[in-house]
Amino acid sequence: SAAALAGTVLAPHYVVRLTVKLSLRERERYDALVASRNHFLQSCGIHLGSVTGWQAFVRASARSRAGRRAMLAHREARALAFGTAGKLRVLADLLAQHHPARTLIFTEDNAMVYRIARDFLIPANTHHTPVQERHDLLQHFRSGDYPVVVTSRVLNEGVDVPEASIAILLSGTGSRREYVQRLGRILRRREGKRAVLYEV
Repeated sequence: SAAALAGTVLAPHYVVRLTVKLSLRERERYDALVASRNHFLQSCGIHLGSVTGWQAFVRASARSRAGRRAMLAHREARALAFGTAGKLRVLADLLAQHHPARTLIFTEDNAMVYRIARDFLIPANTHHTPVQERHDLLQHFRSGDYPVVVTSRVLNEGVDVPEASIAILLSGTGSRREYVQRLGRILRRREGKRAVLYEV
């Protein structure tokens, strides 16, 4: 575990969990979307608590207009939860607090990556980023020319990412593997280094 390796292979670190609530308007929209999706799922006898449930939902969503509406409602609710305005306010505060520390921002979906890149003028890295551009971006990050980079899951595994001391997780799948991969991006041991992982 990360805790067991801290101080030996990994840098000393701590995790800060920040809770952000949806605004009243966001909550009302979210609840309406989820209710719409759940109505369709109940009418089809589908339960999302399992892999087979998700697969059944995907198949059912392709068969009817009601299914397509339910899938769109699911996606909009998910995007709303991932990209709430409150998360962006917290992000702004964290970036100001830690400037100019080398920082990686992780989010689950590309739309949020591009929104953050546009709103905060931060270089973005997604699976759409050409290989040479990705290489150049990481080189600028390594040199400190770009102190902050926002990315989706493309940096989780198999990419040599320069060390960072701050990671901000705005959204993710919640899988243990993804969490450890992202944590590893900021925990490379170095004398005097202390890393911080924010889960928003």
